[in-house]
Amino acid sequence: MRAVVGLRRWRHNPLRRKTDLVEAWVALGALVLLLLAVPAIGWISGTATDETLRRTIRAQHEDRHRTEARVVRLATGSARVMYDPETSAERETGRPVIAKWTAPDGSRHTEAVRSAPATARAGDTFPVWTDRGGELTGRPTDLTTARTHAVLAGIGVAALAAGVVEAARRLVVRKLNQRRYARLDLAWAQAGPDWGRTGAGS
Repeated sequence: MRAVVGLRRWRHNPLRRKTDLVEAWVALGALVLLLLAVPAIGWISGTATDETLRRTIRAQHEDRHRTEARVVRLATGSARVMYDPETSAERETGRPVIAKWTAPDGSRHTEAVRSAPATARAGDTFPVWTDRGGELTGRPTDLTTARTHAVLAGIGVAALAAGVVEAARRLVVRKLNQRRYARLDLAWAQAGPDWGRTGAGS
């Protein structure tokens, strides 16, 4: 910000260097990008991600169907505990059972299922998700989860863009400082070992 303010202050200052103006213009350009371009990039990225996820959800809802499975008998093993990325917590996936269900295409299926309630007994029913052929599949993603992921994607892309802008600004400033130091070294070398007092009789 001080470099941006310096644009006005250094305009007619006889002590200003060309590198001072370049640094001020670079800082102003970076500020404009951070205030305008970076949020726009984040918004566009989040919107694109949201549209993609919505299409995926629509496809999932067209292909996946909720049906009722009936417990035939309990299977060996205990309930599994898995990490649920949607709730950021651990959850039980249920006890393993042998269950049967009818697929949307009318075919009948009987196989081991691990998503039965922990209290399931023979004859109980519970919901399962299957594809059109009756094969077990995961529950479709809900819109709230998709929206959350889209917002996080937008924020992530915006943060990355801001990092790139700031890194570019710092790189330019570093190059400018190297040029300033080189010119300062040259000026000291030209001044001579007695700091400009050569021939002054001192």
